[in-house]
Amino acid sequence: MASSTIPNTPLTLNSHTFVDLKSPFTLSNYLSFSSSKRRQPPSLFTVRASDSDFEAAVVAGKVPEAPPVPPTPASPAGTPVVPSLPIQRRPRRNRRSPALRSAFQETTLSPANFVYPLFIHEGEEDTPIGAMPGCYRLGWRHGLLEEVAKARDVGVNSVVLFPKIPDALKTPTGDEAYNEDGLVPRSIRLLKDKYPDLIIYTDVALDPYSSDGHDGIVREDGVIMNDETVHQLCKQAVAQARAGADVVSPSDMMDGRVGAMRVALDAEGFQHVSIMSYTAKYASSFYGPFREALDSNPRFGDKKTYQMNPANYREALTEMREDESEGADILLVKPGLPYLDIIRLLRDNSPLPIAAYQVSGEYSMIKAGGALKMIDEEKVMMESLLCLRRAGADIILTYFALQAARTLCGEKR
Repeated sequence: MASSTIPNTPLTLNSHTFVDLKSPFTLSNYLSFSSSKRRQPPSLFTVRASDSDFEAAVVAGKVPEAPPVPPTPASPAGTPVVPSLPIQRRPRRNRRSPALRSAFQETTLSPANFVYPLFIHEGEEDTPIGAMPGCYRLGWRHGLLEEVAKARDVGVNSVVLFPKIPDALKTPTGDEAYNEDGLVPRSIRLLKDKYPDLIIYTDVALDPYSSDGHDGIVREDGVIMNDETVHQLCKQAVAQARAGADVVSPSDMMDGRVGAMRVALDAEGFQHVSIMSYTAKYASSFYGPFREALDSNPRFGDKKTYQMNPANYREALTEMREDESEGADILLVKPGLPYLDIIRLLRDNSPLPIAAYQVSGEYSMIKAGGALKMIDEEKVMMESLLCLRRAGADIILTYFALQAARTLCGEKR
């Protein structure tokens, strides 16, 4: 057996030749000792050199071996030889490795940031939505529970419900919206019975229940009636709260509805129920696939008299201040990615949590681009969500919630 020459290698000593561990022991003896000098040692034990022994060896010039300095990587042929630029600050230094980029990342994305929009209907089967690949009208008894279970498995514990109401139940005044045995209240009770800690957001608006397809009651001359609509919305919010909703979300854009809703909820003992106001909801062309999912297109006209003009920026501040003063708990911007400036505007001017809705058109464009191999669907999905967070959104309503959360969980593993 060869003598040990590596300082940090355990050394086996013979007790007949080295019994007293307190006796003088030098590193030179340690390095030169050979266990081959004894044919059959009666007892063995291991001794390691102390830190001071190693330090003494280094001081004496016996430096342990280590990998050499790595060579300078070669440049490709034809690279010009130039002097270094005389710059002190090189931001790329903080981006040169995955570890550094991760350490200095300013914005993070987590499944806890997602609210999962789910379409529900009275049927038993889950019906695919043609304009929204991967999305379904879920049967409220089974499909809904299964989809929520999948989301919870990857850390998404917040959902928002959107109902497909049978045409026979739609009326000009949308009375089905506050039927306490209607599709949404039944679904809330079912979910809360199965998952008591699930956070349930609801949509407060008349368009799924209206025979006219508008968010409010329509007068014979086509005017959307504001105060009368707010009266109906308050009854809808109370019915949802009574079923167990955690957050009611008025998306109608009627004036004064947040304050009226807060009064109505408090009067019924639902002071604990939050209001997420659709503060800056624009009259956007990105909503098309959603309206197919709920079969809720307006029977005539458009929604420009109550939803905001996409050309307007400062107007969002007016809506924000009204909602804050009326008691909103969360402020939402819709759509999301085309309105990053509005998200940032609200973030910079309000202490309240900000929500962003990555709407159906945004979702479907990414899906279509991915299917046609024009983009990397997963990377674009994750980038778009990260951008919404960077702009200032605390939570994101997104149809990608389950897919994105699975991606995040895969990255962590």
